[in-house]
Amino acid sequence: MQHTAPVALADNKLELLAPAKNADFGIEAIRHGADAVYIGAPAFGARHTAGNSVADIARLCEFAHKYHAQVFVTVNTILLDSELEDARALIWELYEAGADAIIVQDLGLLELDLPPIALHASTQMDNRVPEKVAFLEHVGFSQVVLARELTLEQIRDVASQTQTRLEFFIHGALCVAFSGQCYISEAYTDRSANRGECSQQCRMPGNLKTRKGETIATNDHMLSLKDNNQTDNLEALIDAGIRSFKIEGRLKDLSYVKNVTAHYRQKLDEIIARRPEFETASHGRCSYSFQPDPDKSFNRGKTDYFLHDRKPGIADFRTPKYLGIEVGKVTRIGKNHIVVDSEVEFHNGDGLGFFARNFETARLSDDKLTGFRINRADGNTLYLKVMPKDLSVGTTLYRNRDKGFEDLLSKESAERLIPVDFTLTETAGGLELTAADRHGNSASVSSDFDKQVAKDVARNCEGLRKNLSKLGGTDFMAGELDYAAAAEVFAPASVINQLRRDALEALDKARVEGYQRPTPWERDDNVRYPQRSLTYLGNVSNQKAKDFYTRHGVVSIRDAYEVRPVKGDAPLMITKHCIRYSYNMCPKEVPGLKAEPLEMELGGKQFKLVFDCHKCEMLVVG
Repeated sequence: MQHTAPVALADNKLELLAPAKNADFGIEAIRHGADAVYIGAPAFGARHTAGNSVADIARLCEFAHKYHAQVFVTVNTILLDSELEDARALIWELYEAGADAIIVQDLGLLELDLPPIALHASTQMDNRVPEKVAFLEHVGFSQVVLARELTLEQIRDVASQTQTRLEFFIHGALCVAFSGQCYISEAYTDRSANRGECSQQCRMPGNLKTRKGETIATNDHMLSLKDNNQTDNLEALIDAGIRSFKIEGRLKDLSYVKNVTAHYRQKLDEIIARRPEFETASHGRCSYSFQPDPDKSFNRGKTDYFLHDRKPGIADFRTPKYLGIEVGKVTRIGKNHIVVDSEVEFHNGDGLGFFARNFETARLSDDKLTGFRINRADGNTLYLKVMPKDLSVGTTLYRNRDKGFEDLLSKESAERLIPVDFTLTETAGGLELTAADRHGNSASVSSDFDKQVAKDVARNCEGLRKNLSKLGGTDFMAGELDYAAAAEVFAPASVINQLRRDALEALDKARVEGYQRPTPWERDDNVRYPQRSLTYLGNVSNQKAKDFYTRHGVVSIRDAYEVRPVKGDAPLMITKHCIRYSYNMCPKEVPGLKAEPLEMELGGKQFKLVFDCHKCEMLVVG
């Protein structure tokens, strides 16, 4: 494999960014290795059902900052004029609660009186090209979430033309459309994806035909992609310029957050250990009571999407559900049990699934994905309360709930500790203990007492080592212990223990006081937006946003689709996923093939499929 020289960037802190459905999930994400978490505000978040109170966000910030981890809050929907003042007031509340950055989509917010808080550009802004990202840097965005569809080469191109930190999704669900460029939900259910209420019609089964009426596919999930998994590409992403590695999943359960966060923490730590020019963005080392394995948490299969250009296998047309890991085949069926040819260990309560017919010979509809629960496992003999009627000998089984693994994650499953080095020295009246955290923070405390010369220096040193290492119940772990300058001073254990407690308390206070939130970047009001005109695809939904774009050189601005829907046929989704390619009907891939116009029926609605082969994009028109 050919390696390309890494992009030269001054910022070499690598940030693992995890989702937080609520404050408790965020705390666990940090315990399991996240350098930062992103969480929904009480309103105006792109996950309408994942809002949180300002008080809970403040609680999360207090916990995160102990590890110098950060909290980013989503205020990333497009806003109506009537909502702007409420959004402005909310951002001030979030700033006062300790939030480190606000993730936004609506540029009208930049026309308001905002607090001095860092701004991150949401992926909903459709950040695909260097010119757009460079513009966002110049108007004050210190971090930009890139489109999931970019290739390594495109990421490298963006990174070479900006100094803003670049963020990229490395795991979780993939939206089939370019983020911010899908209006199907708004058009047919009045639930806007740009306002946090997507109905996810893309996960529904549909039919594909030529415009002449020839049927190509029936009841396939044609727009349902596999899930993103960039485990094998982390180092390539680092070299391309990515510095923030984002896990999707603000609606996922806690075991997913723990497991996936721990998995990528270990992978990034392995890279940092090999490449000392990089460092973690927060403090502390994590240990786990389980072996992280993202395949055991909810996923629809895995793909690295377009990172290495277009290739087959990014979608699974069979089902949008969690299929799980293949665990074996049925060899015998009894009255209340089955026997499975498998090498895995089954548990009471495991969840299994299967397709009722062989997918190799018959295309299956979603309702043929059948699940059942193991009542009792006796080796490879599995006893069931209810026997699935479509189960047959030879059927392949998949495990989508590993009860043993879930039980481990339901308990305390991680510990995050900050290494602390102690230096003990003799003073005129007693001893002084200095505690340092290897990040520039330190604190010293002293104690005067009736000093005596140790009768047994070796035994005295062993006592010092033992008492200075008692860090249980704290956020610290013992690092280097230097007591050579006090080796001959005998002090009661109570004195050493109190010195240790006081030093850690002082260090903890110094760390909290030493934490500094990121500051907003300077804004250049003279920089020009890369486009002179904006259609409804610009998602401009309020007057302040129009003022912003006008200030930056845009002369023609159309209202957002949510404000003024397009009459007649219009692209309701723009995607890099190509149905022609997926069904082996791409004229570029199949020489001599005539490209037939295609139509898709989805959720009872009819759509034309338009293919922009120059851009290698598909438009779903309705």
